[in-house]
Amino acid sequence: MGARRILGRLVSGGGGREHAIIRKIKESPDCGTVYCAPGNGGIASDAICVPEVKATDIEGAVKLAQEKKVDFVIVAPDDPLVAGMVDAMERAGIPAFGPNKAAAIIEGSKAFSKDLMKKYGIPTAKYEIFTQADPAIAYVRAQNEYPTVIKADGLALGKGVIIAKDEAEAITAITDMLEGNKFGASGSRIVIEQYLSGPEVSVLALTDGNIMRPLVSAMDHKRALDGDEGLNTGGMGTIAPNPAFTEEVAEKAMQRIFLPTMQAMNKEGRTFRGCLFFGLMVVAGEPYVIEYNCRFGDPEAQVVLPLLEGDLLRAMVATAKGELASVPLGRKAGSAACVVMASGGYPVAYESGKEISGLDAQGQAKGATVYHAGTKQLDGRFYTAGGRVLGVTNRGSDLNDALDQAYAAVKSISFEKAHYRHDIGRKAGGKYGH
Repeated sequence: MGARRILGRLVSGGGGREHAIIRKIKESPDCGTVYCAPGNGGIASDAICVPEVKATDIEGAVKLAQEKKVDFVIVAPDDPLVAGMVDAMERAGIPAFGPNKAAAIIEGSKAFSKDLMKKYGIPTAKYEIFTQADPAIAYVRAQNEYPTVIKADGLALGKGVIIAKDEAEAITAITDMLEGNKFGASGSRIVIEQYLSGPEVSVLALTDGNIMRPLVSAMDHKRALDGDEGLNTGGMGTIAPNPAFTEEVAEKAMQRIFLPTMQAMNKEGRTFRGCLFFGLMVVAGEPYVIEYNCRFGDPEAQVVLPLLEGDLLRAMVATAKGELASVPLGRKAGSAACVVMASGGYPVAYESGKEISGLDAQGQAKGATVYHAGTKQLDGRFYTAGGRVLGVTNRGSDLNDALDQAYAAVKSISFEKAHYRHDIGRKAGGKYGH
């Protein structure tokens, strides 16, 4: 970046992922002042929050970037990416990290991504796409394979995927989406796909359309309750690396999935520059794509970024320019674990405004890094302000070391009706939740 005066950075979003990104870019000597819109109570300790500019307010974000003279914007959540915030920033002459609207469709439409994989021979589950309930119901009856997976085509806050255990559940999911308007326009088209069984792996990769740089693999825990019981959530915890993503599987994924996806998007005239998230299923040693996301995962970022060796901000700036190869990146030794502390009742009804104890003035806890997902700060005190409240994270010499420290910190933090899983990392060989 030469001798150019560093003005500042703007991060769009206000959750745990954004807090993790901000913490990481602040390690860079190029960082300067960081603004976050809208941010949250904990992010306010690390950035200047602008709560009146919501994550989806494209016009407001452009205006804010111009007023604050920021020279780089990081668009973190899916909604503004799919809606074209990066395009709007670039039209205003402000470089931004994240895919443009044409490339963000890889997450914005599951039908698009499934058709892309079919066209370019990228391994994924067999599927069909429907806009009417009757043919969809006829299809699941003809297949008669359960469980079966029914997905809303568009964005649905991570809740648009139903794994139907039998015909009755499948028909309910189909009619709820296509006739009951359960997910609005996002569910006006659905994908019905074959259920694959095996360990799930999350891989976040930086790509500028020229090279693909996968970061350390992670394992998410989507279900609300121990033992993978309860409803699907945005994620109740993560660990990295994921032991199911062996060197052999990683090489297969690179050759059959990662590079072919990058090349496919180039051929479609939708060059992807940003963080491409691969949700994989490893079936008998073979990787398949379950989903693509067009941004850092949440809460995957909370374990992947602490293990990243290198300057994330410089890598992001280089990605936006198509020069990612110029920035060295590596991974730190050991493992990382994140335990999400949520409001009681999440992901359905929950109460907010509960005071959080056990955090210091910066919103941190002894022996751990605490990423704030849904908090507000008032008169030096922190209060709950969302379903997922905190991501309590630690890096250790191995998985159990990281888990020990993260769970010790969780036990030192409290708020009324706090809920968390006690078995994060269990599927990866961790000692918790026996």
